[in-house]
Amino acid sequence: MTDGTIITLLSIGVTILFMLGVPVFLVIGTWVIGMSFVLELPLDNVGAALSDVFTDGFALLAMPLFILTGDLINRSGIARRLSDYAYACLGWIRGGLAMASLGACGLFAAISGSNSATTATIGSMLHPEMVKGGYDERFSAATAAAGGTVGIIIPPSIIFIVYGFLLNLPISDLFVAGIIPGSLMVLGMMVACFIVCYMNGWGYIINLDIVRVLKTGLGAWLGFFAIGLVLWGIYTGKFSPTEAAGVTVGFCVFVGFICLAITKIVSVKDPTFADREQKPVDERSFGGMLVVGGFGPIELPSITMRSAQITGILAPLIAVSVVMQQILSVLGAQAFLTELVTSMGGYYAVLFTAMIIVFISGMVLESLPVTIILAPILAPIAHDVGVEPVQFAVIFLVGASIGFITPPYGLNLYVASGVTGVPYFRLLRYTWPYLIALISIWIIVALTPVLSTALLPEL
Repeated sequence: MTDGTIITLLSIGVTILFMLGVPVFLVIGTWVIGMSFVLELPLDNVGAALSDVFTDGFALLAMPLFILTGDLINRSGIARRLSDYAYACLGWIRGGLAMASLGACGLFAAISGSNSATTATIGSMLHPEMVKGGYDERFSAATAAAGGTVGIIIPPSIIFIVYGFLLNLPISDLFVAGIIPGSLMVLGMMVACFIVCYMNGWGYIINLDIVRVLKTGLGAWLGFFAIGLVLWGIYTGKFSPTEAAGVTVGFCVFVGFICLAITKIVSVKDPTFADREQKPVDERSFGGMLVVGGFGPIELPSITMRSAQITGILAPLIAVSVVMQQILSVLGAQAFLTELVTSMGGYYAVLFTAMIIVFISGMVLESLPVTIILAPILAPIAHDVGVEPVQFAVIFLVGASIGFITPPYGLNLYVASGVTGVPYFRLLRYTWPYLIALISIWIIVALTPVLSTALLPEL
């Protein structure tokens, strides 16, 4: 049997494993080890890649810290407070609760840096409220999935950390560059959400109450402080992204302990839905300043363990994906892809060809392997035709984020299905308005470099 036949059979085999639901790490790891034997490459490459990820990448230390931050802000009650504030601001608009869930996703993403954590947290909190509020359960779940896409664009972003590590770009610059595009993604999805809700008459409407807006805004000040702390520290250069992650974790731990103490003192009562124009949805749903949550020292190890488990999945995946990229280079895939993209012509042809490749890859792979495999290939090509590296990073990752709600993979769709109980395939009907909105914003970001570089004085 020739090497070509073995490679083909091995690739088909791992593709079948992927379609059967085998974890991506095992799929890529199986292919990498199998290809190492076929090409007679030393298995030391895998061990060296694992060692580099865990010991040599200072920037990657921010990844587990921001994952932990996402869990801490959820358990501390900060996520609930941000959701309360978003609903108080938007509840007077048709579809306001759905739009508030998208806004809450943006606020949560500005602290956690994770798409799946954003979808899981906001989906588990607001999906029941949306269903009780007159929204279709499929649309409610699809909204949570779509809102999670900004988790890797609005800083801090775990995937921006990986991208900067691979391409040797300043992670702080990447964080800042994602602010405007990420905000536009949220606004674009809100517009799509409003149109769908208006056409279907979904959602009860509450009166716009400035007092409630101020009250919930004051109640959410801890969340705003955490967001401002991260962005201020990185933008001013007071600390690196890794240091910012450590500071944020410390702040969230402190807040969790304080919130637990307040919870034991303050009685929880909820007036938020009291003045709906139609019947109240749930008197217990939102509590403004009074729903505080919190956690104690006994719970902290279990929260940390959960975050460590997620890190234990992502870090090895980075390592085997690096080796996979090396093997693809040996096979000539990198040269083939480079020739394909450069043969398209000038600036816009190369840029949109790269975007199409990212979009198609995002349909079948998670953003992490897409980034590790394709970014080192496509970024130099884009740079050669005049695309600024930071701008291309934003374009690349906005495209990768759209893959979170693009079948057949669509990681956020699986996460939303898991936390809401709505079957995966029933979500697909209501993802297309959000896909149209996100793709439109993606094209605008690609055609308008200033959206990515405006907040970077040196560019």
